[in-house]
Amino acid sequence: MTDCALRPARALLLAALLGSGLTLSAGSLAQVSVNIAIGVPPPAPIYEAVPAPRAGYVWMPGYWDWDDHHRKHAWKKGRWERERPGYVYESPRWIQSRDGWVLVPGRWDQGGYKDKGKGNGNHGHGNKGGHCPPGQAKKGEC
Repeated sequence: MTDCALRPARALLLAALLGSGLTLSAGSLAQVSVNIAIGVPPPAPIYEAVPAPRAGYVWMPGYWDWDDHHRKHAWKKGRWERERPGYVYESPRWIQSRDGWVLVPGRWDQGGYKDKGKGNGNHGHGNKGGHCPPGQAKKGEC
């Protein structure tokens, strides 16, 4: 077989390899979350004076984080973060599990949908299925 006859086969093989590589790389981008329980409860929170409100920003209060390098809790000072319309910030918090203490990280949650429908038997969800798809709460559909 001549080199000219092999070119289409090589091109097809190269396309197949590149295509499979793109498929594999999408899976490798998935996020993994690991919670590590520690045996030491966090200290009492440190009092921080909350600054005067700042338009367009949300105050994120300080919290105790775990410093694995020094094997102790370390205080992370409060800070301002640009607000995200339609979302409410939930501060980090420590919970006690059967394995020890676990830090639940702070996060932005879609605001309002948890409180919609209270008192109507839907346990905080306005729709009958008990689940509000992303983006629907902001539209008032849940």
